Amino acid sequence: MHRLVASAAYRIAFTYSLALALAIIALGCAVYFAADASFRGQQDGAIVEESAGLVRDFTDEGLGELRTEIAAREAGGASNAFGYALFDARGQRLAGALNTPRPPPGWHDITFIDPHEGPDPARAYARDLPGGMRLVVATDSEAVERIDATILALFSGAFVLVVLLGVVGALILGGYLRRRLDRISGTARAIVSGDLERRIPVSARGDEFDQLALALNTMLDRIAHLLDNLRQVSSDVAHDLRTPLARLRNQLTETLDSGGDAAATRNALKRAIGQSDDLLALFAAILRISEVEGGALSKTFARVDLSELVGDLCDSYAPAISDGERSLTCEIVPNLGLHGDRELIAQAVINLLDNAQHHTPPGTRITVAADASEDRIRLSVADNGPGVSAEDRPRITRRFARLDSSRTTPGHGLGLNLVEVIAQAHGGTLSIDDNKPGLRVTMVLPRASA
Repeated sequence: MHRLVASAAYRIAFTYSLALALAIIALGCAVYFAADASFRGQQDGAIVEESAGLVRDFTDEGLGELRTEIAAREAGGASNAFGYALFDARGQRLAGALNTPRPPPGWHDITFIDPHEGPDPARAYARDLPGGMRLVVATDSEAVERIDATILALFSGAFVLVVLLGVVGALILGGYLRRRLDRISGTARAIVSGDLERRIPVSARGDEFDQLALALNTMLDRIAHLLDNLRQVSSDVAHDLRTPLARLRNQLTETLDSGGDAAATRNALKRAIGQSDDLLALFAAILRISEVEGGALSKTFARVDLSELVGDLCDSYAPAISDGERSLTCEIVPNLGLHGDRELIAQAVINLLDNAQHHTPPGTRITVAADASEDRIRLSVADNGPGVSAEDRPRITRRFARLDSSRTTPGHGLGLNLVEVIAQAHGGTLSIDDNKPGLRVTMVLPRASA
């Protein structure tokens, strides 16, 4: 019993059953009283009509005709549903077999003596006639009471049936809800215990519990992805920082032990500061990626004119690319708008342009293109350089991932990872394809309505 009371699922189910039972009680009471009032109204109407007919006989033919008519109607036996009594001013019975004392004028619930059944309740109407006489017309209320008893019995049975069905239904519904919720809580307990791969089962019905399970599984996948990123960052930072920090320490140690002149010491300190700046830039890039992945920047998103932004970046980068003996071509469809962060989009395009410059030989042609479908924008940076092999493309967006061909170029392997994170933060995707020859990196982003 404590398990049932403590369970919210069972409480909800039993509350619903109780509400249904109360509704049956309310409906039964309404039907009972409405039917009783209707039948008694019909009964009173029949009495009034019967009494009015006798009064007309008295008015037209006198007392003798009234007595004869009462006797004739009483002689009808079971076909006549009324009882009659005619009293004089002193209360003496003048006609009728209705066994009741002389009542006051008006409506009365009386008890008469039935010769076969004994005392019975009846509905009576008494009205005065000229000469101080009083006519009483009554009818047995037993039929109405039988109907009331039948209605009451039907609704009592229905109430008991509804209560039984409600209890059984509440147990079934509560058990079902509890089982579905136990799947969710069981998955949560498993994850807390260390089984991070555990997910909530999803049925083929697609009901609300399945929708909740899908949403929670998506959240768990996101958390698992962030944890993987955290583990990767921790491992990669430790691995990538070990060499430059060791190099920096060795350089400072050699400078300290060399006892060289001031100029040599100054040059060594400048190189150490440069390496420190590289390390600070590395941490700044990591923090930037974490900030974007956290999703807080989405609160500041606004409409961005992508065509204008990319056009400005092309104009700014064209001289530097030209100085590096490469060419830049921009093919931008005007009036491309998206909902996002202007600085992040600019950072992504800058990273792609920097990669295209640093990892291609002189004479490479770099192309920036932006076009759109009805609801998507395609922004790509392509080159006709050496490209990247098919097996290496999936991993170059990982943090600190650097191919053997790029080991001699500056950088920490975070540029494309930041681009991918920015694309995902804007609800888009990043794809890396063969440009035949060269490499094409494409961001597909949601297009904002005009």
